Amino acid sequence: MNYEGRVFRPPSEAYSLIIQATVGCSHNACRFCDMYKEKRFHIRPLEAILEDLREARSFYPSIHRIFLADGDALVMRQAHLITILKTISQLFPECERVACYASPKSLGTKDDDQLAELHSLGLIMAYMGLESGDDGVLTHVNKGASAADMITGGKRIRQAGIALSVTAISGLGGTAHWQDHAIHTAEALSAMNPDYIGLLTLRLEGQAPMVAEVARGDFTMLTPIQVAAETRLLLSHMDSPGSVLRANHISNYVNLAGTLNADIPKLLATLDAALEGQIPFKSEAARYWDVR
Repeated sequence: MNYEGRVFRPPSEAYSLIIQATVGCSHNACRFCDMYKEKRFHIRPLEAILEDLREARSFYPSIHRIFLADGDALVMRQAHLITILKTISQLFPECERVACYASPKSLGTKDDDQLAELHSLGLIMAYMGLESGDDGVLTHVNKGASAADMITGGKRIRQAGIALSVTAISGLGGTAHWQDHAIHTAEALSAMNPDYIGLLTLRLEGQAPMVAEVARGDFTMLTPIQVAAETRLLLSHMDSPGSVLRANHISNYVNLAGTLNADIPKLLATLDAALEGQIPFKSEAARYWDVR
């Protein structure tokens, strides 16, 4: 198995076989992100990817999930993705799910029929980083797409039969724009009605450009209490029936889990308990233990 640099995957892919189909992120310009800054984006040769799959088959007696890394596997040529998915089916008949990240840019390389074809061959889940539903925040962090772009992309994924998991980042608007960030993110998530919603909390580190912005005093991060208040505002504006929500990432000050819309009252009660001091917030050290 060959991996270039640090390899990232969604928390729910913790027990998946990670196959690095692309290296880095084709956008790689989000100002809050440090994940791929040391990498030059490129697509790995098809034969190298297939060889990794063959090698994995020789090592592991049973593989039930496979994640195609890094940040832009969907941007690969359709013919190559088809070959990869067919090879997975042949080598790992027990595999129940293949997943990858899906960005607005990579989705733009595929029409609806191509997405449906990938689903028919085993692409079961796609992860999209919405980050914020507020266009002002998205412009500030240089996401490279508008909320409308990502809503359209998310709907296309679901229409193709692919399960959609969308992440948003609490605190991304800072103290200046937390209300717009919360309300517009709730609106965007509700419009997409994804199968899964993951809430992370802003955590700046390494080469992320916003680190310098915070140091200069040009961006003020939210306190734990402010993050809880922002999350409460977001949930109070949510209307996404059936979406499974998780806020149990290491970055989160308070863990949340439920299914919308039914569990919104329970989730709000948890946040209220945190705001009233009945539930402790996670320490800053605990939010960073895996990277320090």
